[in-house]
Amino acid sequence: MTTPQSLDDWLAHCDRMHPSSMDLSLERTMEVRRRLGLTFAVPVIVVAGTNGKGSTCALIESIARHAGYRTGLYQKPELVHFQERCKLDGAPVAAEALLPHFEAVEAARAGITLTKFEFTTLAIARLLAQSPADLVILEVGLGGRYDAVNAFDADAVVITSIDLDHTEWLGPDRESIGLEKAQVMRPGVPAIVSDPLPPASVVRHAEAIGADLWLVGRDYNHAGDRQQWGWSGRGRRYTGLAYPALRGANQLLNASGAIAVLESLRGRLPITAQAVRNGLATVELPGRFQVLPGQPALVLDVAHNPQAAAVLARNLDAMGFYPRTLAVFGAMRDKDIPAVLAPLAPLVDGWYVCGLPTARAAAPAELAQFVAGATGARPVPVQACDTASDALRAAWAAAEPADRIVVFGSFYTVGGVLRDGVPRPPAQLQGP
Repeated sequence: MTTPQSLDDWLAHCDRMHPSSMDLSLERTMEVRRRLGLTFAVPVIVVAGTNGKGSTCALIESIARHAGYRTGLYQKPELVHFQERCKLDGAPVAAEALLPHFEAVEAARAGITLTKFEFTTLAIARLLAQSPADLVILEVGLGGRYDAVNAFDADAVVITSIDLDHTEWLGPDRESIGLEKAQVMRPGVPAIVSDPLPPASVVRHAEAIGADLWLVGRDYNHAGDRQQWGWSGRGRRYTGLAYPALRGANQLLNASGAIAVLESLRGRLPITAQAVRNGLATVELPGRFQVLPGQPALVLDVAHNPQAAAVLARNLDAMGFYPRTLAVFGAMRDKDIPAVLAPLAPLVDGWYVCGLPTARAAAPAELAQFVAGATGARPVPVQACDTASDALRAAWAAAEPADRIVVFGSFYTVGGVLRDGVPRPPAQLQGP
């Protein structure tokens, strides 16, 4: 094989290596990790769950950085560029910085066939392990038991909200899915569960292995009014906190879990109240109920499963009055599309469904049929478009300045409108 010379070349090599994008097993990753001698010398936080993982990672990172710690973060998937998956001190690494780590994984695997996710996880983990970080945060991709991130032992774990997603891989109900995600827990290690109604399987597993289980409402809690909120935990309390800069009522649960996991590591990484306040106030994460300035209002959200869609609907409903809401939507064929559309259909006055650059995506014609089913007897126009950018342009063409456009669904959908930078409406819509 000719050695790949660029990050794109390496990613193409990974695509060709394994016939399937998923091959649920941990043995291959653990063996190559062993050959690489890959370990972390600093605390590692692993974040698993269905929804809220990315926000929780961003909140932990922001608070830790304001406390003066150097952070390494592995999160996925990217919105536009692959290197968004690997951040040092809040900024994506350069594509060139990843190349020697891809080369090292290739040399170490010596005949072991890795999936693209396994290969890239090892390469990014190697970069983070060799960086001057004080804290490493690893986001689980799918499930937990067989996810490549689970090849590394965590010093603390967060499990965010759990809902039905990837049921063909993880099981048909929350109990099955919760048990898969709980496998990232370790005996004696803090395990923060920020789901207020966690599956019983998560609690049972934590108790069975002797994890240090932190349950919201039992071991830590939060409360507040319209101006500020407070957090209390095991012997520590924070008051007068600003609400997280990430929009949406669900972000308080994520912020509360982020504070809890950092508190669980206080003996190694103490944080101050001011770091918590500043970290919450300045955290950024594109595509999570991201409201862009301008007219018409533009909302970007990677809600792609029923629970996330229901949260998006509540957040949209709380925004105030708009004469019309237009939606740009693209999704994977294997998602429960009717359940994703159900909470949003009553809020949307026009749909612009789009194709996505992956074979897993539902075709625009399929999405249009799902939309028709969700809207029922209510006559709502639906337009099929080739790409997310095309769909946004069509929505802009139909919108008035006072309207609202929401772009949601797959990461590919939101990434598609961000590919060339922050989208700007046509001049005639921007007002004086």
